[in-house]
Amino acid sequence: MKKLERGKAAEARGRRSETLAAFSLLCKFYRVIGRRVKTRAGELDLIAVSPSGVLCFIEVKARGLEIEAVAAVTSRQRARIVKAAGLYMAARPGLRHKAVRFDAILVTPRRWPIHVKDAWRPDC
Repeated sequence: MKKLERGKAAEARGRRSETLAAFSLLCKFYRVIGRRVKTRAGELDLIAVSPSGVLCFIEVKARGLEIEAVAAVTSRQRARIVKAAGLYMAARPGLRHKAVRFDAILVTPRRWPIHVKDAWRPDC
């Protein structure tokens, strides 16, 4: 498979995984308010409001094994997501009062997505 074809296949797999992750959240009564939200700091895969009202910034990782998906959320990537979330919230003053959480959803073949709530906390 050529490099361009692999990139397109990975992009399609990512979109399918994000759709499945969003559906899994909807099944748990989350309200998805953003998908693939772009900021100057980078892209946020999913933004959702939990049933209790917590604003969740969710990174979706699709890998062959759960352990690989966990390892794919690096400290550098977590820092980028925290920065992107800050920019997103700064542009929306109405969200300033919301509690915030950073989650991950791990997508592996032939399994329901695994939702890791409060997967990390920003370094203070």
